[in-house]
Amino acid sequence: MLTLAELTRAAALVDRALAGARVERVTEPDPLRVVLSLHAPGRGDAHLLVCCDPATARLALLATRPPAPPSPPAFAQLLRARIGGARLAAARIVDDDRQAALRFEGEAGAFDLLLSLLGPRSNAYLLDADARVVGALRPLGETRRDLALGQPWRSPPPRPPAAPSDRFAAVPDDGFFAALEAVAAERAASGEQDSLARRVERALRKGQQAAEKKLALLRGDAAAADEVAALRARGELLKSALATIQRGARSVTLRDFTSGEEVAIELDPALSPRQNLDALFARARKAEKRAARALVESGEAEARLETVSALAAEFAALPEGDAAALAAFAERLEVARLLARFAAAPSAAQAAGAKPEAPARRVWRLGKTELPARLAPRVYTSTTGLEIWVGRSDEGNDLLSTRLARGNDLFFHLEASPGSHVVLRTEGRSDPPADAMLEAAELAVHFSKHRKVTEAYVTVAPIKNVSKPRGAKPGLVYVTGGRSLRLRRDPARLQRVLASASDDAKG
Repeated sequence: MLTLAELTRAAALVDRALAGARVERVTEPDPLRVVLSLHAPGRGDAHLLVCCDPATARLALLATRPPAPPSPPAFAQLLRARIGGARLAAARIVDDDRQAALRFEGEAGAFDLLLSLLGPRSNAYLLDADARVVGALRPLGETRRDLALGQPWRSPPPRPPAAPSDRFAAVPDDGFFAALEAVAAERAASGEQDSLARRVERALRKGQQAAEKKLALLRGDAAAADEVAALRARGELLKSALATIQRGARSVTLRDFTSGEEVAIELDPALSPRQNLDALFARARKAEKRAARALVESGEAEARLETVSALAAEFAALPEGDAAALAAFAERLEVARLLARFAAAPSAAQAAGAKPEAPARRVWRLGKTELPARLAPRVYTSTTGLEIWVGRSDEGNDLLSTRLARGNDLFFHLEASPGSHVVLRTEGRSDPPADAMLEAAELAVHFSKHRKVTEAYVTVAPIKNVSKPRGAKPGLVYVTGGRSLRLRRDPARLQRVLASASDDAKG
């Protein structure tokens, strides 16, 4: 960023070189720079840069015009409308501070393009002849919240006077702007290098954490192999006493004919004894499949973790300050993938301190009709990555369970109690992870009138088994072929899934 002495010199040189020149083109190459291309009879063309980048904010003449984006941004369009074809009347310093005003006069009237250097709050403003703010290169909320479009311009509070400082005092006037651009390029390159190093470090750290988490989950699934024998043994025991079990029982205690010990087996009261037996053997088969798949994928996950850990060690060993080595490392395919996933490069506006734009809210539709927000479900994400949808109202519950949910999605609802319909999006899987099932059940209890209970029974059924009776009141559905899931409440699990809420869920 220029000092007051340097900005004063830059304004004087611009005034000397371009007073009377006509604006022929306006280019806004990025959110922090605007370039005016001017033509002065007998002096040729010139490209005047107004830059409000906090690190390199400056007023300068460029040797060439930077390329323009495919479509002109809003500030460029505003400048074209107001000062296109106008002549530069003067360039001056305002209020003896780091503010340079370029006065343009044309058919649309007189306007000042004012560059205000305020560190992270640097900006360029267009003022009309009455000194009212017409527009700004950066949003006013990021730089001067006390200003408003259409309202009078006010200079910022005066700063303590600083000792005159001109880093280019030994540079002749005809080399001043070239020296200015060389320093700006060096500063930008240094900043980019520091930013890249931070991004690589973050990407490798996040990559390691993700690989470790994936491996831990797979090892947990692989441990399910230990449950298979126990599940099958309980199944065989239940099978031997099937005729003695009453329908509706929640548990049964049987004597193991091998060990002689009594074994308590939990039952689903909504299922018949035979259905409970089938469900127990089905759990054994699923556990076996999950364990087998985890054993295969664990090897890949271990290799992945080793790869990322090796990259982290290699990054730590890079020569400090070696920009070429850093750039080459960041361009490697595996590192580039990690950067794209965990540490994407910020936009120019974000690099200047602007807040990133809020993600667009999801648009929910039935056919071509967009649903109002009150009917759109809340969206949460399970620890395994599957989405969980929660109805907001009776009418929203109907739409969620009978129109929005699809395929192998699962329906959850607290038994014998009013509450939201909850749908676990299974992405076509017939055996969704147990963690996702429990998190969906937690939400079904949380969004009910009995959210404070410590234990609950939750109905779980394929969405295809949920129907809306003709003439039934909003929110009432019939569920066939479901089962009852006994949920022991876990506050940590509930908070974890609530924290995953999308912006749509927070509304």
